[in-house]
Amino acid sequence: MPIERPVPLPEEYELTYRVAAMPADTNYHGDIFGGWIMSQVDIAGSVLAVREARGRVATVAVKEFRFIERVLVGDLVSCYTAISRLGHSSITVKVEVYASRQFDDPAVHRVAEAVLVYVALDHEGRPRPVKR
Repeated sequence: MPIERPVPLPEEYELTYRVAAMPADTNYHGDIFGGWIMSQVDIAGSVLAVREARGRVATVAVKEFRFIERVLVGDLVSCYTAISRLGHSSITVKVEVYASRQFDDPAVHRVAEAVLVYVALDHEGRPRPVKR
């Protein structure tokens, strides 16, 4: 059964990455560690940036990151992405993160949002123009 987002996102957002939160990803309180969520957001953002750049990218900035709700072990975490800005060599990506409680709560929860900047790189790792 597909996950329904609780808050409609603009049409330019797309499901880019989905992963299950596992026990190994927890902090000492038993919640999913914020750094793990940040990592998943960076992966999701880079998937879109790589596709847009048609090649290698590197994360150069996290302009905004907001945790809205905690993520629990067993949640299915879905990252939706959209490009918000294209520069000469940079790509700014917005990421919305939702968690589906797999076992006891059929609702989908908005758990985080972020804005990240990636730069397109050439084969030597130097910035290059984004192909349009």
